[in-house]
Amino acid sequence: MQQIDAIPALTRLSPDEALFRDSVYEFADREIRPHVREMDEHAKIPPQLIDSLFNLGVMGIEIPETYGGAGASFFHSVLAVESLSRVDPSIGVLVDVQNTLVINAFNRWANDAQKGAFLPKLAASMVGAYALSESGSGSDAFAMTTRATERGDGFVLNGRKLWITNGSEAGVFIVFATISPEAGYRGVTAFIVERSFDGFTVGKKEDKLGIRASSTCELLFEDCRVPRANVLGGMGKGYKVAIETLNEGRIGIGAQMVGLAQGALDAAIHYTKERKQFGKAIADFQGVQFQIARAATEIEAARLMVYNAARLRDSGEPFLKEAAMGKLFSSEVAERVSSLAVNLYGGYGFVKDYPVEKFFRDAKIGQIYEGTSNLQLQTIAKQILGD
Repeated sequence: MQQIDAIPALTRLSPDEALFRDSVYEFADREIRPHVREMDEHAKIPPQLIDSLFNLGVMGIEIPETYGGAGASFFHSVLAVESLSRVDPSIGVLVDVQNTLVINAFNRWANDAQKGAFLPKLAASMVGAYALSESGSGSDAFAMTTRATERGDGFVLNGRKLWITNGSEAGVFIVFATISPEAGYRGVTAFIVERSFDGFTVGKKEDKLGIRASSTCELLFEDCRVPRANVLGGMGKGYKVAIETLNEGRIGIGAQMVGLAQGALDAAIHYTKERKQFGKAIADFQGVQFQIARAATEIEAARLMVYNAARLRDSGEPFLKEAAMGKLFSSEVAERVSSLAVNLYGGYGFVKDYPVEKFFRDAKIGQIYEGTSNLQLQTIAKQILGD
């Protein structure tokens, strides 16, 4: 396994962090790898594998121990997502959304009653989902039409959400809706919606190019009644909940892309040492060696950028620019490295019997979800040049 301890202090792993990273990867290699192709073909994660993730402790990493979680850091979440994605990015994003979006939002914005009601479940057995996107509000996240209307002692939600990760598995959803369209983003409010609520339905599951085992679903709200006690963060504060959580979630996607790129390179290195042409392994050809060296260098650069952003977040320092840079660069590296892996496999790289074509398909989403590459560039430019 690659060692990455000899790096600057800000991104160096402590012995405990290295042990945690390695143990998660060993679990993924042992328990997940045998099922990767089947999960991809059937577009489904087996329930028993999700149970194993809870038992491993990676579904409640930042949940305080008083609520049954691991009480660890955001950086530990990043390490877990990277290690899992090295084997299967679909599992990586399941764990990423659970930790960096859902649990992160509960930790920061939930009141004591909400934390007591949901954090123990999220630590033990309940998958969470984060419902922001709509057909007309992607990068323009607050151009949403899902409406929340006050009625009695609660709210009624009407509308439709699209592309919601973990939609099939989730028992609780953080849903964003507007209580006052004329107020623009100031009218957006976050709600805690349980799967059992009347008027709420998980709709179509998307048939995707990549990360196929990860469920991506539409959500339908037809007079869905939500108690007032399930407002998360306060009325009209949904934009703050969304922005601050997504800024951190981008670091998680960066970790997913780093893990994906490393997994693709691992496979390519193994293959080039075994594949012989012209009487010797293709790894002995300088042209192949240089391509592998460049790929490894780019992965390490992406890893350090993602780790740096996570360390800044944990230390309470500004990290918006660093998160955007890490997400932008790591997604580009993942696409380049997975494409190189397909090339190095030659014809075998184009068939499903070998792992690299899946890494190649999985990589594309990194430049799209949780903020497109163009949106990351815009964020970086604003941070450098000013608004």
